[in-house]
Amino acid sequence: MPPRRAALAFVLVSLVLDMLAVGIIVPVLPMLVLGFEGGDSVRAAALVGTFGATFATMQFLFAPVLGLLSDRLGRRPVIIASNIAFGLDYLLMAWAPSVGWLFLGRVLAGICAATVSAPSAYIADVTPPEKRAAAFGWIGAAFGLGFVLGPAVGGVLGAIHPRLPFLTAAVLCLLNALYGAFVLPESLAVENRSRVDLRRANPLAGLRFLRAHGAVFGLVGVVFLSRVAHDALPSTFVLYAQHRFGWDVAMMGGALAVMGISAALVQAGLTRSFVNRLGERGSLLLGLAFGVVGFALTGLAATTPLFCAAIPLIALWGIANPATQGLLSRRVGPDEQGRLQGLIAAVQGVAGIIGPPLFTGAFGAAVGGPLTRLGLAGLPFVLAGVILALGAVLAARVTRPGEA
Repeated sequence: MPPRRAALAFVLVSLVLDMLAVGIIVPVLPMLVLGFEGGDSVRAAALVGTFGATFATMQFLFAPVLGLLSDRLGRRPVIIASNIAFGLDYLLMAWAPSVGWLFLGRVLAGICAATVSAPSAYIADVTPPEKRAAAFGWIGAAFGLGFVLGPAVGGVLGAIHPRLPFLTAAVLCLLNALYGAFVLPESLAVENRSRVDLRRANPLAGLRFLRAHGAVFGLVGVVFLSRVAHDALPSTFVLYAQHRFGWDVAMMGGALAVMGISAALVQAGLTRSFVNRLGERGSLLLGLAFGVVGFALTGLAATTPLFCAAIPLIALWGIANPATQGLLSRRVGPDEQGRLQGLIAAVQGVAGIIGPPLFTGAFGAAVGGPLTRLGLAGLPFVLAGVILALGAVLAARVTRPGEA
């Protein structure tokens, strides 16, 4: 393939493998923690939650640093080093003799989590502005596909041995780094590289950077609200489907898989068509509208068919994220794409801390707490729809009609 196409193919395959590696450990990490805690489910659940919050916190603190480094050193070394770091982290977790070592592994993984921000900056480097939304759609599709397949593969491997998924994830990451070392060219020209000033990596400096670029601050706010709303699905979908409709594990797993694959197909196959017809602003607003209606229907549906009807609407919400990324990438220079993507990853890390307890708390309050009298077990999804509606209002205010 031509160099640009080969590089784009590597970036997309890299994301699939990275997310596959992340997803592989999802079914087995809680079981491994449970074994260390002597079968104490309450203690194990608390530790798994702590692991997730720790990963998100480290991502918040260090993603801007990695973004700055990619603007100075180039995307290639950051992408390859991130894959190596993840591979070594999974090896550490595979042989961890205690919960403390598992915790250390999650800390290191959060620090090195550049597997989305650096590839996104790479895409912005090698893709013309008018085609970036479609390219970012492929990134979302690769991300979703890997994470949908990962838990299924992890469940099969975990049945053989609980540590085998970690070893498999390590091999995937290290092989991907080796492959990238041979086929991935650098995308950031030397003249477009910025100097490294770690003072620019602190959160306050990041806020000043976002505010200095006009609508960038508001659009990153849309990213934040969208990510918070998204966490309603992994946090409460299983609990809600079982409580409201009596679904078993197979039905819930199948529905989540269909949702993930549908979203990937929408981002990969429909983003370009929507952007060509409506522009990036129109696609963003329409995608958020699909999400609002989809979440509202999920939370209010009285029957299984209505509940299932929300799945394609939530999938169509997927066109909003690549449209947002396309709008954002137009507003910073080539020497700032890495910093922008690092700050986006940091903001998403904060959202990852806020979202799960927000929605699980709402579900608990709705089915067995002070809000039980409302009879609204789907409150978390209604709340997610409201959050997305706020994101749509913000997006409409910070962008202009007729904007690309």
